[in-house]
Formats: sequence, structure tokens, C-alpha cells
Amino acid sequence: MTQDIGAAASATVRRWQLTETLRRLREQRSLTIDQTLELLRDKPGKWSRSKISRIETREQRVKPHEVDQLLDAYEVTDLATRLWLADLATTAHERGYWLAIRKDLPEDFHDFLDVEAALVALRQLETMVVPGLLQTGDYTRALIYGANPGMAHEVVDRRVVARLARQQVLARPNPLQYHVILDEAILERPVGTPLVMRLQLRRLLDTADQSHIKIQVLPKAAGASPALDGPFSVLSLPEPIPDFGYAEGPGGAVYVEGRTEVRECIERWGVLTERALSPADSLDVIGEAVKTYG
Repeated sequence: MTQDIGAAASATVRRWQLTETLRRLREQRSLTIDQTLELLRDKPGKWSRSKISRIETREQRVKPHEVDQLLDAYEVTDLATRLWLADLATTAHERGYWLAIRKDLPEDFHDFLDVEAALVALRQLETMVVPGLLQTGDYTRALIYGANPGMAHEVVDRRVVARLARQQVLARPNPLQYHVILDEAILERPVGTPLVMRLQLRRLLDTADQSHIKIQVLPKAAGASPALDGPFSVLSLPEPIPDFGYAEGPGGAVYVEGRTEVRECIERWGVLTERALSPADSLDVIGEAVKTYG
């Protein structure tokens, strides 16, 4: 687990980088998909409008020689760009070291884990529990046992280790820029013993001292707000990948990729940051909550 996380960027991220760059290069040439198809008609292989569209939406894999053909059509002559995209096409389906801990996490969380390793920024609203990236091991263990009373001890142990391993994104040389909004009810909801809660809340206080982490508390006095729609996150990946949203629910994970829907997520986030307490006042509230647990 000591590998550099940046070097272990996931296959998901590489696919995003490849397809988004290809789409952007086409648009920079002011070419429609139909015009691109005309330029490719005499090239080897089977090209169609739907194929180009599926490549750009990550529904179909693009091979290195096909990338070369697209770059020729887009008149891309920069060698560094061509080599970079060729490398992405070759490695886009390789997985990073996170594969080792995937087996100990819920199935629908796997894709998010792939992406999380390469995030540059994360904005996250939580309404029920302290988010995984800020949890202590004892808090995580109490959560897992509470949600899964009959789970085998060895499975719980592996899940705790897996969750703590994820926190390396906050400790790497270029750490994740992390902004979290916590519903005030999280501070009042006992998970585990009073000691577990006390140490967990102190962890929040200690973590908030780091410049790349911002914690805000959404007070009960905020009343009705976008938080009533449930927890969600806005994820920022390396350029040229656009921001996208993520939420978890009873039906599994939901990814929000449409530009309009992502913009709505960001607008909801903006409202919440205004209604939440300032970081300084939030720490005061967390500090007071620590006292309620002895």
C-alpha cells in the first residue's frame, strides 16, 4: 500500500482522459461526428457514426491504431500529445493497486474506488455518518457491525483496513483537496461507545487543521435545504475530465455525468456552503459535541 497513488491512476481515469481529449480535439477542429466519419472512410477498419459516438462516451474501447487514425483526421501533429494518447489507449484497461482491496468492499463501490485514487478535489455532503475518508478505525468497525450484525469478524477486519487504506489520498505529496459538509445530526448520532464517538470527533478537529481539508457543519437551524435530497459528492479529476457527481442509495451507486445535471449538483453545493456554518464556527460546534460524549 505504499505505492504512489498518483502513479496508480485507475483505468477509469485513463479512459476518461483518452475519450475526453479525443472529443475535445475533434471540437477544436470544428468537426461534427459525421464530418469525422467522412475523413475516416478511406482508413483501414470499420468506422461508423455510432462507433465514433460510442468511443467518445466510453461505451466502446478504442485501439491504439484507431487513435492514430483519429489524430490524423484531427490534424494533430504534436508528438508529445500523440505519444500520450497512444499510451492511454494501450493502458486504459489496466487497473491500479487498489484491486487488492476491492474484494473487501461492496460491489457497486468498486468503480468509485477506482476513481477516488486519482481525484484532485472532492466536495462531499454527508447526512448520516462521518465520511469514510475521515473515519477512525473504531468508528468504521462500529458502523459495519451496526449495519451488518451477522458479518464475520475477519470480513469486518478486512473492510476496516480497506476503508483506512483509502485515506491515503489525503496524505500523498499532492493531497486531495477535500471539502466536506456534515449534517449536525451526525455529531449527535452515537456510533459505538461514547469513547469511539469522542475520538472520532476529535479526529475531525485534528484533520480540519490541514490546509487541504475544509469541514463545515450544516446546522439543524438551516431548515429545509438541498441536503434533504440526501448525500452526494462532486468529483474533480485531472484535466481534461469534467467534474461529475456521485451518490449512493438503497438501489446502489449513481453517477451523474450529464452537463446539466452536474451543474445542478454544483449549484446545490453552493447553496449548502452558504447555509452551513463557517469552518471556524463548525469546529466550535464539533468541539462542543465532543463534550457530550464524556
